[in-house]
Amino acid sequence: MNKYGNKKIVLDGQKFDSKREAQRWQELKLMERAGLITDLCRQFPIKLLPAQRDEKGKVIERPVRYIADFVYTDKSTGRTIVEDAKGVRTKEYILKRKMALYFLGLRIKEV
Repeated sequence: MNKYGNKKIVLDGQKFDSKREAQRWQELKLMERAGLITDLCRQFPIKLLPAQRDEKGKVIERPVRYIADFVYTDKSTGRTIVEDAKGVRTKEYILKRKMALYFLGLRIKEV
């Protein structure tokens, strides 16, 4: 167990940060097999801010990334859906969620 009380789990040879995340993966896989969604991905990195460099090109601040638990396309609407299997909304997550909406117009669906 980690500090948020979730227990890491291995399912179908893949590691998940929580039982909730593993369960949602199974649901999404079924939806994909049923043809409701396509392009299903796990742990998908999304760049929120690029690296910051000084006048000589040296990186002085690393880029800011959000790692989405799941990304897929809803076949009925054609929209890309970004999901996060959330148990605890940390301050860091809330900030990244706000940045994704502000900078990219990306709404994160919490399940």
